Amino acid sequence: MDEDKNKNTKSEAFEWIKSILLAIVIAVLIKTFIFNTTYVLGNSMYPTLHEKDRLFANKVSLYFSEPDRGDIVVLEAPDVPNKDYIKRVIGVAGDTVAIIDGKVYLNDELLEEDYIEEGAYTHVYEENHWEVPDEHVFVLGDNRDEGASKDSRYFGCVSLESIKGITSFRYFPFNNRFGKLD
Repeated sequence: MDEDKNKNTKSEAFEWIKSILLAIVIAVLIKTFIFNTTYVLGNSMYPTLHEKDRLFANKVSLYFSEPDRGDIVVLEAPDVPNKDYIKRVIGVAGDTVAIIDGKVYLNDELLEEDYIEEGAYTHVYEENHWEVPDEHVFVLGDNRDEGASKDSRYFGCVSLESIKGITSFRYFPFNNRFGKLD
């Protein structure tokens, strides 16, 4: 009788271990290939995103298409190892981006940016004109205050390979900002 009880205990423990390992494998696969979560540090995307906002970053769509203009992306920081930035895609391959008198022009047309604060002035660092090469995007933070965002004005166009996901949903905080991002 004790031998059967011991056998059942071992069998139950083995089943628990299998279940836990399977759950870990599934979680790693989801995080690696489907989506990830990210946490906003800083104010480079203000007013769209606020410090401590938590977002889902979709990876699946990147397997089938490139980010579109207006998408908010998580990317590997080109200037700081092991750091990610959250920025908005302004230009895609083949586009020309220019910043003149604080305004952004896309392919020689003034870009309507209803996601930045009214009257915001987009500062430039050294260059004010970029041509987006193949397999790259031009990204800007929504906060255009001087020095508020390290983005393509600072480090140039970014490779599509450096993009880790497209964010479109804020899951925290649970207030009037919860939900789909604009």
